[in-house]
Amino acid sequence: MHRIAAKFVPRVLTQDQKDSRVKICQELKETVTSDPTLLLNVNTGDESIVYAYDPKTKLQTSQWKIPVSPRPKKARMQKKKLKTMLIYFFDQEGIVNREFVPPGMTVNVEFYCEVL
Repeated sequence: MHRIAAKFVPRVLTQDQKDSRVKICQELKETVTSDPTLLLNVNTGDESIVYAYDPKTKLQTSQWKIPVSPRPKKARMQKKKLKTMLIYFFDQEGIVNREFVPPGMTVNVEFYCEVL
């Protein structure tokens, strides 16, 4: 005998819920089959956390030096504590709209209504 952990699933569905999902998927499949251009009209969205960087170009970090002086050093850029959320919407052609979410604001239905 050995010990095993339970499998993690997002939700435990009842049989009615499973049957409902199958029915909805079959209806959607029939709709797409009858109208092949349907998916061309779909817009979707996503969100990402964006960190602030203070990049400097190679020219900005260059210095004049004499041949015997050591070469200047430059540290790699690191993420700053300043971060913001970027939401974007796209269709089959590319990005339709993008917005930075102001700090402290919650992305909910009211925010989406203001953006769109």
